Amino acid sequence: MDWSFRNRSVTIGARPLVMGIVNVTRDSFSDGGRFVATDAAVEHALRLAAEGADFLDIGGESSRPGSKPVSLDDELARLIPVVRGVAGRSDVPISVDTTKAEVARQALSAGAAVVNDITAATGDANMVDVVREFDAGAILMHMQGTPETMQASPTYGDVVVEVRDYLARRLEVLIAAGIPAERIAIDPGIGFGKTSAHNLTLLRHLDRLSALGRPVVLGVSRKGFVGEIARRPVGDRLAASLAAACYCAAHGSAHILRVHDVAATVDAAKVVGAIAGIGK
Repeated sequence: MDWSFRNRSVTIGARPLVMGIVNVTRDSFSDGGRFVATDAAVEHALRLAAEGADFLDIGGESSRPGSKPVSLDDELARLIPVVRGVAGRSDVPISVDTTKAEVARQALSAGAAVVNDITAATGDANMVDVVREFDAGAILMHMQGTPETMQASPTYGDVVVEVRDYLARRLEVLIAAGIPAERIAIDPGIGFGKTSAHNLTLLRHLDRLSALGRPVVLGVSRKGFVGEIARRPVGDRLAASLAAACYCAAHGSAHILRVHDVAATVDAAKVVGAIAGIGK
């Protein structure tokens, strides 16, 4: 399986790929404020690239539980200089984490290749057009509610079926709008409108999402549910995060691991790929 975007194509399956997180925000749940300055964010991104990141996911708006939206101008001011700075010094593909079509447009013009939209391109009516215009890749994520409300009382009849069906519908919508399936990846949205029990159920049955035939992006890094299980604070969840990511990768149902701790995850992904014979 290939994932294509702009003038590039990445083969999925030789080993789990690693997407490094670059939060250019003041209030992200794990590292908010550490890299809000442009120079600090660029250097952090380049450090993740040097550690072996296959992708860099740069975001200027926090989506932690309870967070409020930021203005278009603020998000652009935070994000675009970082995208431009990283694109000028690294050839690692850049994903821009945004729900706003204008932010996506300017980021793609500045050198990004993928749009990572937590609303699965439902939050801005122009997002699909921007993705198509730039031949960009797209990551479609499932979320119940909004970041501000999503953890108030998430409820499902069957979380696996509902998440799978939602992502299948969004795939169909983008394909019908002229975006080839090869340019689309999906994300179950672990922690986005889900209880810990919902998260664990999704991880046990992630193969039912990968059966949609598109790369599955998995974000479990430092999430609350692994902290609950391991009884660790947010800054001490590396081992727990690796356990969750590697379990799913070893079963062939998580293809791209979106993480804060790139170097450790790259090592783990290589070992998982070798033992499981992924891609052979």
